Amino acid sequence: MPDPTVVVLATEYFRGYSVIGLLAVIGVLFVAVAFTAGRLLRPVAPTPEKLLTYECGVDPVGEGWAHTQVRYYVYAFLYVIFAIDSIFLFPWATVFAADGYGATTLVEMFIFLGFLAVGLLYAWKKGVLTWA
Repeated sequence: MPDPTVVVLATEYFRGYSVIGLLAVIGVLFVAVAFTAGRLLRPVAPTPEKLLTYECGVDPVGEGWAHTQVRYYVYAFLYVIFAIDSIFLFPWATVFAADGYGATTLVEMFIFLGFLAVGLLYAWKKGVLTWA
């Protein structure tokens, strides 16, 4: 015969998951009903003007391919790299304030900032940071 405490704990454990499952089902049904209602209630009148690609109120002219400068992506990558790296400064500041970790975390952060500086110098030497 199983222990009654274990049975009660297991029942409470699965009850928590059943609530989560019920909320997931309700969420999926809500989205399905909303999409179905939108499909049934919207007017359907396709015209050639409605089927055109719309871009800032200007009719499309020419081909759909446009040349994009790679440097915009490089700037975006550099921003993401340095933004994510700056996130590591906040936990470092909290550990640095704790007793017994001051010198170690200070050295580790200067090593980390050194790596960032080397990356920035590399990008600068390669000419990535020039806008022209």
